[in-house]
Amino acid sequence: MANLLLLHTSKRLKVAETIHLLPDHIANQIAAGEVIQRPASAVKELLENAVDAGATKIQLIINDAGKALIQVIDNGKGMSPIDAQNAFGRHATSKISTIEDLFQIRTMGFRGEALASIAAVAQVHLKTRREEDETGTEVFVENSKIVETTATACPVGTSISMKNLFFNVPARRNFLKSNAAELKHIIDEFTRVALAFPEIFFSLNNNGQEVFHWEGGSFKQRAIQVLGNSYNAKLVAVGEHTDYLNIAGFVGKPETAKKTRSDQYFFVNRRFIKSAYLHHAVANAFEGLIAKENFPSYILYIDVDPAQVDINVHPTKTEIKFQDEKALYAIIRSAVKRSLGRYNIAPTLDFNQETGFSRMITPQAPEDIVAPSISFNPDYNPFQTESQANNSGSRNLGQTKEKVDREWASVYEIGQAVRAQTQELAFEPEQGNSISGTSEKISDKQLVQLHQRFILSTIKSGFMLIDQQAAHERILYERFLSQLENHQGVCQQSLFPQTVSLNAADFELVKDLMPDIQALGFQIREFGKHTFVVEGVPADISTNASEVELLEHLIEGFKNNQSGLKLDKRDNLARTLARNTAIKVGVNLSAEEMNALIDELFACQMPQVSLSGKPIIITFSLEELLQKFEK
Repeated sequence: MANLLLLHTSKRLKVAETIHLLPDHIANQIAAGEVIQRPASAVKELLENAVDAGATKIQLIINDAGKALIQVIDNGKGMSPIDAQNAFGRHATSKISTIEDLFQIRTMGFRGEALASIAAVAQVHLKTRREEDETGTEVFVENSKIVETTATACPVGTSISMKNLFFNVPARRNFLKSNAAELKHIIDEFTRVALAFPEIFFSLNNNGQEVFHWEGGSFKQRAIQVLGNSYNAKLVAVGEHTDYLNIAGFVGKPETAKKTRSDQYFFVNRRFIKSAYLHHAVANAFEGLIAKENFPSYILYIDVDPAQVDINVHPTKTEIKFQDEKALYAIIRSAVKRSLGRYNIAPTLDFNQETGFSRMITPQAPEDIVAPSISFNPDYNPFQTESQANNSGSRNLGQTKEKVDREWASVYEIGQAVRAQTQELAFEPEQGNSISGTSEKISDKQLVQLHQRFILSTIKSGFMLIDQQAAHERILYERFLSQLENHQGVCQQSLFPQTVSLNAADFELVKDLMPDIQALGFQIREFGKHTFVVEGVPADISTNASEVELLEHLIEGFKNNQSGLKLDKRDNLARTLARNTAIKVGVNLSAEEMNALIDELFACQMPQVSLSGKPIIITFSLEELLQKFEK
């Protein structure tokens, strides 16, 4: 028995020996996968560290969309030689020291994981100096190990650069997107930090070219710098001060609403967050002012007691929990709605306004008021013609009844004639029930437009309904897709070229899409910083939209499809342009236009299916129609 117990104990010990602590470099790489997901994640962490250091000037330098180099230079307070080395350890931070500090966090970082995670997946070079030190400290870190530490001459502040991101994790590096896509994410993170701290100078340099140069200023100045000069007259100030929280910021006027969520920013204690719940509060305030498929623009700063929120929810710190979300929802909705009403954006009721109702009534003595009299014609018949009405006085009730019976008899005769005609059609021999089986062209039939939305055409087996907008979208989509593949887009020169100014992210997106946009027929070129000149548009589109509106709608639609659908770049462009330029519901079409539309539709590769996967054509047989009348 003792031997069996000893044997069992030894087996348990062998099992226990398989559990061991991971080496620091492996543990750091695992943690880095949660914190540093792409170059933009490293940019965010480094910028927030510079802000926490009290910097008034922050420079971001990137090469190859952050894959080759990410460098952040600030004029903050710097670090001592010992702190410069300890900063790369796991959970090394100067922001908190006790558990109570977690409920009073005002800094951007507090976990102490950023630099350790960056050092695990990149080659890091740090130079820092405090104001009281004569010399600075230079540290080289690679694969979570400090390679070299030396004293050096450098200005006050910190300069940290990371090279060859994911050099030791090739699988992670292979999953990175294109340079244009990664640059867009970097610009998004850079913009969020810059909006949160408008008093700080920010600059962004990409491959030796300065993209942003934003001087410190007020919240509105920074908002205009980010959104563009065109928003100067399109922003409505929002302000609300309560015992629970304070709200400040701006919302865009209804005409700035877009089909994407590109210009929506929430900041809680200057920390960018994502909250569908709070977004719904703003959207609710815009109810009735914008279309349901559009999204309002806003930049809102919420200042609340740190004890009322929990930011330690997600590694990216963009998701937080509020102690009283319902109160926050009501305050935000009320503040936005009040601002829209204050600036006469939303209709309001003014009870102090002079109505002028008293001028509509003339005061009279009671004895002078005459009661209204009532008169009627007992022989009036609204169904009689004018000639019949003149002779109505000589007719009696019996004659009127005889006329009504005669009119109902005529209606019955018409119904019998229609039924006989329908029976003849029902016995007409069929040559095929499908559309493709018809021996004559559909366009040769007589076409009817229903409710300025559908086209009705008769076929041998019955009739069919065609969605005019979906049909035109399919035609244009296949045409644009062919032009993109063959680079055969025809351009129509504009009489007066127009300039369009975009934000930095959209500007870089258009630069990346420039060859494909030109292949569609657009003639466009760069014109200064974040500006393009549109000199021509595709010749085979007919729309009342201007050149600038066409390009802006193309960008917004592309971003919307990119976020919702995983589409190829060319497929996305063709789909977006087709939907923007197709004929819409409510457009009157002539017989020639309907014939041409149907001919082009049946020449497509997939005439039956719309771009959204819904049917374009629905057929109805005579049997189905007769069953409806025989019930």
